[in-house]
Amino acid sequence: MTAGPHQATVALVSVSYGSEAELTAMLASVPAAASDRPLVVVADNLPSTGRTREVVTGVGGTYLPMRSNLGYGGAINEVVKELPPAIEWVMITNPDVVFHEGAIDHLVEAGGIDDRIGAVGPVVRNDDGSVYPSAREVPGIRVGSGHALFSNIWSSNPWTRRYHAATASDAERDAGWLSGSCVLVRRRAFDEIGGFDEGFFMYFEDVDLGYRLTRAGWRNRFTPTAEVTHSGGHSTAGESAAMIRAHHRSAERFIRKKYSRPLFWPVRIVLLTGLRLRSTLAERRAAR
Repeated sequence: MTAGPHQATVALVSVSYGSEAELTAMLASVPAAASDRPLVVVADNLPSTGRTREVVTGVGGTYLPMRSNLGYGGAINEVVKELPPAIEWVMITNPDVVFHEGAIDHLVEAGGIDDRIGAVGPVVRNDDGSVYPSAREVPGIRVGSGHALFSNIWSSNPWTRRYHAATASDAERDAGWLSGSCVLVRRRAFDEIGGFDEGFFMYFEDVDLGYRLTRAGWRNRFTPTAEVTHSGGHSTAGESAAMIRAHHRSAERFIRKKYSRPLFWPVRIVLLTGLRLRSTLAERRAAR
């Protein structure tokens, strides 16, 4: 894989799983979002079906079929390993994201302000124009415990409200983690921490990435100058019981990583108990 004659310093990386229609719209939005054409690479976790290769190569991108379904983080890691040395920034995006005008340029500009900025996230809008809370803090013991225990039986509890609360979308700020649906990552920072933890097959890989970047001394930066629309990405109306279980398994994995020291065993018990209760209630609702 080469950066091409213009030696791009930004690579746009996405993962497809039968996502041809979404990819077409996302890739069509890139020229207006970046003044300098990025290197486009799409990993395909379902290469035996669909027209993903045709869609990607049709816009001059590189198509990489995966040997198996590696999950989101695993496929992204495979692509980043193969990027040319000239790439300084990796624009990681879901295929169902549409970039607004200048979005990639604004993200790169925000990241260039400080060499210790490891990741930059935009304003993420839902289909109806509302703002999704894409830049959050990693919940501590009190907020995490309250959210885990009460979110499904007392939705307006103060801990869940605090966890879901998005700071005003017009304020540039640091965050604990940024939504993996669309995040610009400094290549050097990504490599330094070993990329995504592939133990998270789906869900929580972005929370874990932001947490590990912070622990390694990097900053996660939210900028309101860049905007994207994530089409249907945050709807849970059709969420299956299997997806709910996968989400809670990933949440449990993150808790075990964050609170791994023996001293934290009471915290682990409380958080894991709350998560399992949440999962059970959510699965029952999904089965109705």
